[in-house]
Amino acid sequence: MENRLDRIKKQLHTASYKLTPQREAIVRVLLEHEAEHLSAEDVYLYIKEKSPEIGLATVYRTLELLTELKIVDKINFGDGVSRYDLRQEGAKHFHHHLVCIECGSVEEIQEDLLGEVEEIVEKNWHFQIIDHRLTFHGICRRCQEKATGGEKNKKAASI
Repeated sequence: MENRLDRIKKQLHTASYKLTPQREAIVRVLLEHEAEHLSAEDVYLYIKEKSPEIGLATVYRTLELLTELKIVDKINFGDGVSRYDLRQEGAKHFHHHLVCIECGSVEEIQEDLLGEVEEIVEKNWHFQIIDHRLTFHGICRRCQEKATGGEKNKKAASI
């Protein structure tokens, strides 16, 4: 984690920003919870435990700065809440997500699945693609298993 923090510090410095103690605390929360998709409020609740002097406005400002610098990606899964996801180091594109409409779980797809699509769009529409995002909304494996398990139990009970 310290190596990643140092690289983020260099990214900030390159853009003429400092890694202030408040920014460092926020980045540490994002690193510690990298597998999650935290909202600004989630980050604030984690920060409050360790650094109660950091306010929600500071969290919002820092997350927006980190988004502008492409250190984090701001994402919305259709529920009206912005979430923040650390961008994978060296990634050319944002990763993709699978969002379950039943339980709300989110899974990540790290592979870039849209290379051919980008080439077609750039060629046919003369559009220079900088980045893309792909989110699939559906029903996850666990919810599907619950649904089919529930049907099996109903059938067994009726026999």
